[in-house]
Amino acid sequence: AFITGWTFVYGIYYFIAADRLLLEKRLKQIKEKSILKIERNVELQRSFLDRVVKPFLRWISTITRKFTPVKKRVDLEKKLLLAGKPMGLSSHEFISLYYAMAVLMGLIGFGSAFIGRLNVFSQMLCGLWGLVIGYLMVELYLRTKTKSRQEQILKKLPDVLDLLTVSVEAGLGFDSALSRVVQKIKGPISQEFSTALQEIKMGKQRKDALKDLGSRTGVEELNTFISAIIQADQLGVSIGNVLRVQSVQQRNTRRQRIEEKAMKAPIKMLLPMVFFIFPTVFIVILAPAVIQMIENFSK
Repeated sequence: AFITGWTFVYGIYYFIAADRLLLEKRLKQIKEKSILKIERNVELQRSFLDRVVKPFLRWISTITRKFTPVKKRVDLEKKLLLAGKPMGLSSHEFISLYYAMAVLMGLIGFGSAFIGRLNVFSQMLCGLWGLVIGYLMVELYLRTKTKSRQEQILKKLPDVLDLLTVSVEAGLGFDSALSRVVQKIKGPISQEFSTALQEIKMGKQRKDALKDLGSRTGVEELNTFISAIIQADQLGVSIGNVLRVQSVQQRNTRRQRIEEKAMKAPIKMLLPMVFFIFPTVFIVILAPAVIQMIENFSK
């Protein structure tokens, strides 16, 4: 009787509310599909590096970190700081990139030798050379990023000092002048000053934050400027005068650096001229005479 009564009541409820239940079921399906579609679109909007490369390197790092010496990891962290942490990779992930590129290039070298039907010794040698080249490619990439970043900082440093000088002489404090630099100037040096300002706001002393800024960049001229600011702050010297002197000095240093590059240009141009331009000129000038001599001797 209970089962019959419950079935009768449920049948009446289902008959009355069938349309509403069907509508709720349909809306639930549409909502689930829309959520899946949004999640898929968000996932596809991420770069290939974030979706595939980083998870793969993170998975490799769970294995490689057990065999990586601490000293090597610390040295690599310093190199990554100088390079501005390219691709946002940690030291463990970058070590995994070393291994992954070495293995990939080794397989490519071995596969190329195998397709070329070389002997076993040549195949092993090509695979070994691929391992070395893959490792060196990552090291070269890191050094290139470091050099490029330091050159950008050197290029922007005189403009930064000019803006700091004008801001301080207008009545702003040094920290406020740094904030103005962060707002007006873009690039690695602006990012480093922004990081230093955040550290100062979090309670770190100004001299320590500036020293860390210098160690993160590795630029000698910037370290000289930081040392002058710290010394002026400790001795009570006017920062405006120090900034003015540093600005003039950095402009002169930049001019000397450009003159040095201009003096080196003819020497660097000598090699391509000897091996590429002169042979072409000789061919253009002497070829008609050589052809005429050959025709005369052939007669």
